[in-house]
Amino acid sequence: MPATLLVEVLTEELPPKALKELSGVFASKLHAGLQKERFLSDASAVSAFATPRRLAALITRVDERSPDAEREVQGPAVSAPAQAVAGFARKSGVAVEALKKQQTPKGEIYVARVRTNGSALDAVLAGLTEAALKTLPIPKAMRWGSGNAQFVRPVLGLVMLHGSRVVPGSVLGAASSNRTLGHRFLSAEPIALDHADHYERTLAEKGGVIASFAARRASIIKALEQAAGKDAERVAGDALLDEITALVEHPQVYAGEISKDFLAVPQECLVLSMQQHQKYVPLRDRATGKLLPRFLFVSNISAGDPSQIIHGNERVLRARLADAKFFYDQDRKTRLEARVPKLASVVYHNKLGSQLERVERIQLLAGKIARDMSADTLLAERAAWLSKADLLTEMVGEFPELQGLMGRYYALHDDEPAAVADAIGDQYQLRRDDRDPENLTSVCLYLADRIEQMAGLFGIGDRPTGEKDPFGLRRAALGVISAFEILGAARNPGNPSIPDIKYLLEFAAGLFTKRPLAADTVEAVHGFVLDRYWYQLAAVYDKNVVEAVLSKKPPLVEVVSRVEAVKQFCSLPEAESLAAATKRARNILRKENVSDVRLARKELLVEDAEKDLAQAILNIRSKVDAHFDRRQFVDCLKLLSTVRIQVDCFFNKVLVNSEDPKVRENRLALLSELDYMFNRVADISKLAT
Repeated sequence: MPATLLVEVLTEELPPKALKELSGVFASKLHAGLQKERFLSDASAVSAFATPRRLAALITRVDERSPDAEREVQGPAVSAPAQAVAGFARKSGVAVEALKKQQTPKGEIYVARVRTNGSALDAVLAGLTEAALKTLPIPKAMRWGSGNAQFVRPVLGLVMLHGSRVVPGSVLGAASSNRTLGHRFLSAEPIALDHADHYERTLAEKGGVIASFAARRASIIKALEQAAGKDAERVAGDALLDEITALVEHPQVYAGEISKDFLAVPQECLVLSMQQHQKYVPLRDRATGKLLPRFLFVSNISAGDPSQIIHGNERVLRARLADAKFFYDQDRKTRLEARVPKLASVVYHNKLGSQLERVERIQLLAGKIARDMSADTLLAERAAWLSKADLLTEMVGEFPELQGLMGRYYALHDDEPAAVADAIGDQYQLRRDDRDPENLTSVCLYLADRIEQMAGLFGIGDRPTGEKDPFGLRRAALGVISAFEILGAARNPGNPSIPDIKYLLEFAAGLFTKRPLAADTVEAVHGFVLDRYWYQLAAVYDKNVVEAVLSKKPPLVEVVSRVEAVKQFCSLPEAESLAAATKRARNILRKENVSDVRLARKELLVEDAEKDLAQAILNIRSKVDAHFDRRQFVDCLKLLSTVRIQVDCFFNKVLVNSEDPKVRENRLALLSELDYMFNRVADISKLAT
């Protein structure tokens, strides 16, 4: 009879950052294994449970024995030798006379109907459980005791319960039973489970454990909101909440106090210190956004008088924040500019030199970008010169996540211009919501940093391969794209001019004078960035539209506006016909080896259709050029759509390959004009279905 199945693996404390994922994968893999072995029905459902000391899966409507089944196994062709046919029949466990013939696209073959006997749950459950555990995303397994079992943590016990019956078996050295463990302090004795359906309730009532990860997380969030009050909001992202949930089985939320003396330290330092080291939840004022002198923490035990717990956590946090304040005070005693020469002793890459050499390259590149964009060159170069100085500060040494951010605070303390300080702070994460950047210095430094990084690492062969990207070059490419999108949204068509990525890559590659880069560096990085852009845009726009634009390798700052223009063009009734005609013209030109743009001669136009097309092109040519020069891509494509009738008429009535070679060359020239004009914004032929 079908019944609910419970499988629980009891362990030492599991890694908290991975617990949620481990739980989900274990439950899904066990469910998939039982389904493959035909123990489940369509009505079967799986639930995952996870606490610091257990992974569990609860699956409903699991049969005690899987049914017998028949399946077809394809064999050799009917024309195969008799020996091969006999071998197939023997392997399938049937007589040769029992083989059936079946017609397939590859010809007639033999087919055997193989009967598979069902199996008992008792015989396979331990194996399926161990197989599911082996598929978990564990970075490093460990051994314990004298056995050979390996898992992320030592296994202390195993529960395999089908309804109220214990399923016998052993997994990772632990024999199955119906006895589980409750809370480490609130439940000293093992707990006997009378039925799989009562698992969650029994653990809560007798063991003091909220077994469901999701339910425990929800209870923590609710308690945090209540403790924070109406005027405060918690500073805790999903990752921190998941980690806190993975550390407790019986969550209790308490509030502690912070000395106001510590609030003089940048709040990012305080928040990181509380979250990273202690898993505390800082609070900030809803109205002002400033950090409050209070914090919340989640304990794994409840107490009638929690004062000792609160005071103990306040004392621990006080020491942490005192360290942060000391680092901050010490760092401000030395100006950023005084730290820059010391970067010569910090290795950036063994093939690309020190951090100081990198700073010098970034400074030259940032200055170049600023000059080309009519931004303040001195500010951009100053920001680049100071950009990596905070790597030598005590605060960044303790909290590497604060790179750039602390540089901004120290730059302001040193009375550097605000634009310089902001650029240092923005160099690792440019503000995407700033669609009209007043501070182009930030964009100059952000671009220079990533372009130098990609050029250098690509140039020495450290390129992303498959899933491997140890230097984050895919992220760097997306950052470059983001910066150009911001510039494109804020762009004045006349001023400032925005240099293209390929031009900047060529300049950057020339800065690596001590070690010449690979000859294909610029093309490789340019193609890499466009590929990243393709995948990003293809998630939002039609893939043919994206391909039509990016195949032209346009300036990055124009990509979005061109894609939007082509999207609007596709909605026009003329679009499909013009795309097909452009594709036809492209094929003719390719076949005739015409790659350059030629001008048709009026005196060699013979047919009315080609004369009409030539005149239509002449009528709109100057207007199309003007729209394109002003980057009015929508108007450009709309104007091109007005010649559809002449284009269709030309292909319907004119034979391009005329017997007269001069006429044929002239018609090819006319098609080259048409191809050039239609494919300036995008390769319209890519839109043809």
